[in-house]
Amino acid sequence: MFQFLLLRWYFRLFVWARFLWQVSRLDLRLLATHSDGVAGLAFLGSVSHAMAPLAAAHGALVAGVLADAIFHTGAKLDEFSIEVVMVVALMVCLVVGPLLVFAPQLSAAKRAASRSYGVLAQRLAREFDTKWQGGGAPAGEPFLGSPDISALTDYTSALNVVRTMQIVPFTRQALLQLAVATVLPITPLLLTIMPVEQLLKLLLGVVV
Repeated sequence: MFQFLLLRWYFRLFVWARFLWQVSRLDLRLLATHSDGVAGLAFLGSVSHAMAPLAAAHGALVAGVLADAIFHTGAKLDEFSIEVVMVVALMVCLVVGPLLVFAPQLSAAKRAASRSYGVLAQRLAREFDTKWQGGGAPAGEPFLGSPDISALTDYTSALNVVRTMQIVPFTRQALLQLAVATVLPITPLLLTIMPVEQLLKLLLGVVV
């Protein structure tokens, strides 16, 4: 039953990855100035929240194997640090790895927007400088409260959004969420190498 459920999850991940690949082949209308910082694809990063139970299940599976080795063969938890890192890396690759298929389109959209918005930014800055530094402003027009300042500021903000745009539709927080969900079932085994008080201080330090 366990293997059947596990294989069903892997099949769903395969279907999800194939769907993402097919969507990435489409001519997507990506907006580099989108406020989410990923050209409108930030919602895909929420997959880490949906897959957190699967990550926790893998962590529980590894925790059972490690507990068996610790209590029956006298092994130490720190001897399995590589295995823990590998299962975390596995879950990250399985969950957010398929999202990398959008990286080429996002990268191309960022480059194209950087070029086009950069040209417009140079033109706007030149006209602003000509008007207010080169004596082109109409006589009597006040500098303070001028809409030119607001236009320059707004355009600069839009250009900064383009330049700081990510080329992958997930964040570090999503990766951290997957890592925590995977490692959480293993944390009780820390009681085999440290007292409860020290473990609580460590967990509080991570949370706070």
